[in-house]
Amino acid sequence: MTLNGWMQICLFFVVLLLLVKPLGSYMARVFMGKSLFGLNSVLGPVERLTYRVCGIRAEDEMSWKSYAWALVLFSAVGLLLTYGIERTQQWHGRLLNPAGQGNVEPNLAYNTAASFTTNTNWQNYSGETTMSYLTQMAALTFHNFTSAATGIAVAIALIRGLSRRSAASIGNFWTDIVRAALYILMPLSIVLAMLLVSQGVIQNFSPYKTVPLVQATKTTAAVTTQTLPMGPAASQIAIKHLGTNGGGFFNANSAHPFESPTALTDFLELLGETVIAAALCYTFGLMVGDKRQGWALLAAMLIILVVFMSVCYWAESTPNPRLAGMNIDQTTSVTNPGGNMEGKELRIGIAASARFATCTTATSCGAVDSMHDSYMPIGGMVPMLMMQMGECILGGTGTGLYSILVLAIISVFIAGLMVGRTPEYLGKKIEAYEIKMASLLILLMPATVLIFTAVGCVLPQGTSAMGNPGAHGFSEILYAYTSQTNNNGSAFAGLNGNTPFWNITGSFAMLIGRFWFIVPTLALAGALARKKYVPAGAGTLPTHTPLFVGLLIGVILIVALLTFVPALTLGPVIEHLRLFTATI
Repeated sequence: MTLNGWMQICLFFVVLLLLVKPLGSYMARVFMGKSLFGLNSVLGPVERLTYRVCGIRAEDEMSWKSYAWALVLFSAVGLLLTYGIERTQQWHGRLLNPAGQGNVEPNLAYNTAASFTTNTNWQNYSGETTMSYLTQMAALTFHNFTSAATGIAVAIALIRGLSRRSAASIGNFWTDIVRAALYILMPLSIVLAMLLVSQGVIQNFSPYKTVPLVQATKTTAAVTTQTLPMGPAASQIAIKHLGTNGGGFFNANSAHPFESPTALTDFLELLGETVIAAALCYTFGLMVGDKRQGWALLAAMLIILVVFMSVCYWAESTPNPRLAGMNIDQTTSVTNPGGNMEGKELRIGIAASARFATCTTATSCGAVDSMHDSYMPIGGMVPMLMMQMGECILGGTGTGLYSILVLAIISVFIAGLMVGRTPEYLGKKIEAYEIKMASLLILLMPATVLIFTAVGCVLPQGTSAMGNPGAHGFSEILYAYTSQTNNNGSAFAGLNGNTPFWNITGSFAMLIGRFWFIVPTLALAGALARKKYVPAGAGTLPTHTPLFVGLLIGVILIVALLTFVPALTLGPVIEHLRLFTATI
C-alpha cells in the first residue's frame, strides 16, 4: 500500500461527497414537480409529447398493486422485444451490423434479454463478436435507461409511502419512469459520454478495422495484423455506469482501452456508477422533510464501503507467497507496483483496481477494470460480500436506497424489541405486515443464491462448466449466483456461463432477484402510505443519530455474515488458508 494509492481512494470519496447535495437536490425537485432551472422549458414539451403519444394521464396516481402491474408488464414487453431483436440481427443491414453478426442462439438471447431487463447486464458473450450495432443500441442501451429508471421509480414510490399520510396511492409509474429517464439519466449520460469521447472512447458506426502490428508475433504462423472492433461505444458506456448496468460494449469491459483509455476515464466511470445512488440518499432526506435522515443512511453506506475497500486494497497489495521463491520482485517501489498485479492493468494499478472492484459490486454496476478472478482470496471475497449485503451499500440506481430503507425498518424493529415499544420510522408505526414484507426481502436473496449454488455444485451440467477445481471453483459458482441474484453482472472468470444450464438458471436468478424484490417493496410502500402519522415521543428511537447509524451497520453486517459465512468459508476463506499455509 502506498500514499499515492490512499490519495486516489480519498480523492474519489471527496469528489463523490461534493456532488451528493447538488444532484440530490435536483432529483428531489424532479419528483416533487418543482422548477428545474430552465430544463422544464427545454424538456417539458418532450415529456408532454411522450405522455400524449403513449396515452399516459400524468395526473392519475396508482395504488401499489397498479404500480407493480405496470412495472412488471412494461419490463416483460421490453424483455420480449430485446429477445426478438437478438434473434433477428442477421437482417439488421450493413450499416447497423457491419461485422455480419448472426442471430443470437435462443438460450443466450433469453439470458441476455433477462439480464438487461433486470439491470443485471450479466454477459455470457463477447460484445464485439456477438452483438450488432442495432442490438447494442436499440435493445441493450434502451434497457440501460429503462431498467435504471425503474429502480429510481421504485425508490421514489417507497419514499412517498414514508412521507404521505393516510394515502391510497404511491405515485404514477409511467410519470416516474419518464421523468427519471428524461430529466436525470439522459442529461447526465450526454455529459459523461462527451467527456469520455474527449478522452478517446470511440463513438462511430465504422466497420471493424484491420491494422498492421508494430511488432509481428508468431504462434504457428506469423501474425502481422489485428482486427480492431468499432462501434457507438461511448453512448452505451456512459449509461452503463450512470444506470449501474455494467454490461460492456467490449468483452474486456472497462479494462478495454476503447472503453476506458485513461486514468481520468476510469475515475469518471467510477464516479458515474456511484453518484446517483449516493445522491438519492439526500433526495430521500429532502422528500421526507428531514435531511438528517438521508445523511444517516449515506453515512452507514460509506462507512462500510470505506472499510471493505481498504481490506481489498490491503489484500491486493500483499505479495503472493507462492511466488516468493520464483525470483519475482513483489516489493512496492517508485518503479514497481508490487503486490498482486495479476489480472490488473499497469496503467490503472492496484489502488484504483481495488477501488473500482469494491464500488462496482457495492453499486450493483458490475463493470470491471480488472479481473476479479485473479484477486487474492480475501481481495476476491470483498466484491462477493459487497453483493451479499443485498445491494444496500450505495446499490443500484434506486435499488440501493430502497434496500437500505428495508434494513432501516428492520433496525428500528429490533430497537423496539429491546425497549418493549412499538417501533416507529419517520412517524409510521412498524407493525406485523411491514415486518413480514421486510423479512421476505432480506431472506429471499440469500435463499435464491444458496439454493442455486448448491444445485450448480451438484449437477454435472453445472460442474462441467467450472474452469478451476476445489475451493476456487466453488467461489466461481457462488460469485456467479450472488452476482445474478443481486442484479450486479460482474463475474469471476473461469466459469463457462454460455451453456443451457447456466443461461436458464441464471435467468431465473436474475428475474427473482429483480421482481420478487420490487413487488414486496411496493407492497411495503403502499402499507406505509396508508398509515397515519404518529408524533415522536420520549421512547421514539431517533433515526438520524450516530447511534442509529451504528445499529444499522450492525444489522447489515449481521444479516449478511450469518447467512453467507458458511459458504464463504468453503470458498475464499479456505483458499486463503491454503495459500498462506502449506500444510492445509
